[in-house]
Amino acid sequence: MSKVNKFGLWDKNIQPKNIGGEALIEGVMMRGPKEMAIAVRKADGEIVIEKKPLRTLASKHKFFKTPIIRGAVGMFESLVLGMKAIMRSAEFVDIEEEENDKPSKIDSFLEKVFGDKIQEIAIYISVIFALMLGIGLFFLLPNFIAGLIKFNKDSFSGLLIYNLVEGVVRIGLFLGYIALVSKMKDIQRVFEYHGAEHKTIHCYEHGEELTVENVRKYTTRHPRCGTAFLFVVMIISILVFSFIGVHNMLINVISRLLLIPLVAGISYEVIKFAGRSCHPVIRLVSMPGLMLQRFTTREPDDKQIEVAIAALENVIVADKDAEKW
Repeated sequence: MSKVNKFGLWDKNIQPKNIGGEALIEGVMMRGPKEMAIAVRKADGEIVIEKKPLRTLASKHKFFKTPIIRGAVGMFESLVLGMKAIMRSAEFVDIEEEENDKPSKIDSFLEKVFGDKIQEIAIYISVIFALMLGIGLFFLLPNFIAGLIKFNKDSFSGLLIYNLVEGVVRIGLFLGYIALVSKMKDIQRVFEYHGAEHKTIHCYEHGEELTVENVRKYTTRHPRCGTAFLFVVMIISILVFSFIGVHNMLINVISRLLLIPLVAGISYEVIKFAGRSCHPVIRLVSMPGLMLQRFTTREPDDKQIEVAIAALENVIVADKDAEKW
């Protein structure tokens, strides 16, 4: 068996894989090099598995595999795939509904107009809304608050204060949001599945057989986690935005909107490098994101681990080169 350190990370036996995942409603979604699978435990205890080919822009065009670009595009694709997986998992979970429930007039109208595509349209609307909410809360609001402070924008000290205030507010809002969400009872169970996802991927990357016993000993924290990615985005944004100076509110807003794809792209490359490097500096850079996962992951039970294993087993491929991270 592989030796597991304090976090279950960075030992010499680990082989980073091109595997990612996401916690769902009573389930886990896993993404492999070629396919994605969701595994959900229904109320009767049965584990339902749905497996689909993974179709991304990067798999169709080499241009979208270009560093920086792949991260920016991948962020939006991950949001869409994640939203689809969550909605699909909700369909598998047995929810009691009154027999007399009838669709509202609005639901009937939308279904008549859009037909079978109504769910897909709803997913894209949800993703766009989530992006707008996230950008407004974590990028535009900090910029507005920093703009309320009087300083000399033509001096180096003034620019430094402005960027520090904006960055501190952004990180503070992000940490506050994570802490608040982690207190929600319903979300805590999702975080248990999040922990199961991380532990299972760790086990696979350490070359061990995917059993509940083997998976359980690993940590719930992983350097390639989406939580760690978002924290890196917050840090990278401070550095990138500091190069564009301070202007009026309209220009500040537009510049930040235009630079978000660049920030996401750079953050992806940082996370990608951190996921396959054991260098002490990289460990130091990864630590804040790993510590933040204390709020977004929980120790899972054996049944939750079984679900994560079922999802991962369905995306493993025989081509080891395809699995390289």
